[in-house]
This record gives sequence, C-alpha cells and structure tokens, in this order.
Amino acid sequence: MSLLTNVMDHSLDDGYAEAAARKQAQGQSGLPKTLRAKLGLAAGLVLAALVVTVGAAEARIAAPVVAKEREELIDRIDQETESADKLEDRVDSLRTDVGDMQREALKKHGGDQGELVGLLSGAVAVHGPGVRLVVDDAKSAQTSGGGGPRESAGFSDTGRVRDRDMQRVVNGLWQSGAEAVSINGQRLTALSAIRAAGDAILVDNKPLVPPYTVLAVGDGQRLSTRFQNSPDGMYLHALQENFGIRTSISAQDDIKVPAAPSVIVRTAQPRAEQKGTS
Repeated sequence: MSLLTNVMDHSLDDGYAEAAARKQAQGQSGLPKTLRAKLGLAAGLVLAALVVTVGAAEARIAAPVVAKEREELIDRIDQETESADKLEDRVDSLRTDVGDMQREALKKHGGDQGELVGLLSGAVAVHGPGVRLVVDDAKSAQTSGGGGPRESAGFSDTGRVRDRDMQRVVNGLWQSGAEAVSINGQRLTALSAIRAAGDAILVDNKPLVPPYTVLAVGDGQRLSTRFQNSPDGMYLHALQENFGIRTSISAQDDIKVPAAPSVIVRTAQPRAEQKGTS
C-alpha cells in the first residue's frame, strides 16, 4: 500500500519536477519571447491549419466524383459481362446447330457405314452396357505441399489427380475395349486432349472439377476386368495404395455417353503425281 500511495502522490518524477522548477526560476520556457518569434509561430500555425482545411475540402469535393466514376466502372463491367454471356450462349447454340447438321449429314450420306463413323468420331450419342469409373483426390489433398515421389515438372505430391493420371486411365479403357468414353459429361474423340492448367485438369480446354466420373461404353463386366488387370488399371490401383487417391469402378447395364459438342470435319485428297516421278 505504501508503494501505491507513493506512486499516486508522486506521479511526476522528482527529477522532471526539479528541472521544470529550475527553468521557471531562470525565466526559460518553450514559448518564444520576442514579437517576431511569436508572429512566426502564429503564421506557422495558421499555415498548417490552412493546409489541413484545404485538403479536407478537396477530399470532400472529390469524393462524389470518385464515387460516380466507381459506379460507372461497375456498370460498364456488368454490361460487358452480360454481353460476354450472351456471346457465349450464342456460341453454344451455334455449336449445337453445327453438331445437329453434321449428324444429319452423316445419316443422309453415310450409308451403311454412317452409324459406325458417327460412333467412332463421337458425332452421335451412345448408350449401352459399360463401366462407370470414379477417380477423386485423396482426402488429405491440399493446395500446396512439399515434394514427393510423384514430383515432376513443377508438380508436387499433394494427393491430387493429375492430367497424366487421367490420360493413362482413358488410354487403358480404350485398350481394354471401350467403344465410347466421356469424363464428367465431356465426350472424348480421337482429337481430344487432356491437359493441365495449374491443379486443374482440362479436357478439350474445358476445366473439370473432381470427382472425375469416367463413363465407358463396352462389354460391361469384361471391360471392367480387362481394365483392372491392365498396366493402366494397376497404375491406378498403385495411386490408391500409395497416395490415397480414391477410386471406384463398377459394371453398368446401361450407360449414356453424350455426343461431342463439336466435331471438326477434315478431308484429305491424294496428291497428284508430278511428271517424271513414280
């Protein structure tokens, strides 16, 4: 209690109090003594106040202008976004029309081989018995992680499914007898590409999100058995055992695989022989 009482009674250190008393006795203080010095101090204070006042006034005047420009920018962004959405819908509609025309032309001029050509090219939807394979990231998958056994070309082992994994899965299904394959509703054709953009997997430049559902039309149980016994099926099993990637495969009685959004039609003609060549 005596310590607390001493602190309350002597809130100002004795040394500071002594120095202040000495300056007061000597007639020294922090304020200017001469008229010129007092005028200079007053002018400085007035100038500082003027600067603060002018700054506040300019900020207040500019605030509505900035707010208006921000609203105009937001409106412009909304308009451009709406315009882009309309163009994207238009592109999808035209792509659908082109696909329908291609399928009609295939039926009309394809003859007996039209159905087979449409199946092989992905121009027509397919349904029948097949296999449903689901591939998903490991539960412990994280956005970032340290290096691991699968680290290659900037990728690290994070328990995520990579584009090269899906490439092997699809190739294994083709080799096992699949007649039509799709990933998350995206039909694969002979020209399809499975690539990566960061951690995302792209199929024909369209990003997919896990889980990746692969549908393959074929001889259901036989296709499932052949794939699981193939090198690519064993590779997928190794991913499950070593890295926690989740997979499930089952034979289905009826699987529907959609047609490819747009099939590129390419034609080739034999090159005319030149004179003097055989």
